[in-house]
Amino acid sequence: MKKKYLYIGSALALLAVGLYAFRMLKSAEQTYSFETVKVGKGTISNTITATGTLEAIKTVEVGTQVSGVIEKILVDFNSQVKKGQLLAQLDETPLLAQLEQSKASVDQAEAQVKYQKSTYDRYKVLVEKKLIAQSDFDLAEYNYNNAVASLKNAKSVYEKNRINLSYARIYSPIDGVILNRAVDEGQTVAASFNTPTLFSIANDLTQMRVEAKVDEADIGQIAMNQRVTFTVDAYPDLKFAGSVSEIRKQPVVTSNVVTYTVIIQAPNPDKKLMPGMTASTTIYVNEKNDILVVPGKAIRFNPDQEVFNSYLKTLPAEVAREMTPQRANNGPADPKKSFVWVKNGEVIRKSEIKTGENDGINYELLSGLNQGDEIVLSMTAEKATAETRKAAKSPFMPQRPGRK
Repeated sequence: MKKKYLYIGSALALLAVGLYAFRMLKSAEQTYSFETVKVGKGTISNTITATGTLEAIKTVEVGTQVSGVIEKILVDFNSQVKKGQLLAQLDETPLLAQLEQSKASVDQAEAQVKYQKSTYDRYKVLVEKKLIAQSDFDLAEYNYNNAVASLKNAKSVYEKNRINLSYARIYSPIDGVILNRAVDEGQTVAASFNTPTLFSIANDLTQMRVEAKVDEADIGQIAMNQRVTFTVDAYPDLKFAGSVSEIRKQPVVTSNVVTYTVIIQAPNPDKKLMPGMTASTTIYVNEKNDILVVPGKAIRFNPDQEVFNSYLKTLPAEVAREMTPQRANNGPADPKKSFVWVKNGEVIRKSEIKTGENDGINYELLSGLNQGDEIVLSMTAEKATAETRKAAKSPFMPQRPGRK
């Protein structure tokens, strides 16, 4: 009977050793790898994109107020001009003729005034002596006043013709560069109903502006002096800088789409940018630099329950008791509070943090971690290699002689 119990005890001991060896081999069949990143400083920025057109800060359309034939053109495209510089000249012959005619009318009116005044003075003396009828004096007075009025009219016509003659010479109203020349020598321009444009002058191409069309859904986030970067098709590898200088309140409706015009100042010291270019702008509506950030992937990470449970078995018992699977599934109640998994050696622990602004990729870290802390982005279980399995063999299994 005792021998029977001895056999049963030995069998149970061997079974326990076998189970222990099986567990050791089973756990050694998997290894755990972690994708981690260290907490560091970065930038949080939220942006709005819009398309716009480059324009000069000030563009003046230069025209003519009189009709005539272009006799001389003294500038061309891209010519640098100064304020008051002669740009073009119309044929002055018909204007000079009109001026001479009006001058003759003035001379004639002055002679008429002189004659009527002498008649008026003579009749005034006679009527005071009652040597002529009152009606004769009234007629003389009327003729004199009429002659004075005719002289004023003749002088105004003369002044108008003199001014029209000055309009035959086209001068630059500002310092700048000729963007467009719309006429040629010998061409006839007519100013009967509207002023024809002869030249377009931009005052300074080293300072440009972008007229960006911002969607109504985004216009509420735009503010003065916000930083802007933009690109143009002519230089796809270059980024140009600017800032918001004006937000126009007049809506622009195109195909039932409402947009608002935002003016962006764009320095152009190299004069690479040209009027009319299409600019793809990025407006930084919210930007924080040199702050602690954590990836959104770390905040969204939660280990797989099965993998986490098997991982716990590889940890010391006192550590495993502190890291139960239930704690891994608890979510934060405060939207500003989040959880990340911090890795210290081979142990990962869940840690609560407080976050601020985010750009969809990174979150601003307000508290809970320090710079340099290692946080987990992902956790995977992999099959163990042959060397790993060999290292996990049971100590009770026989080994070759000479091995420890």
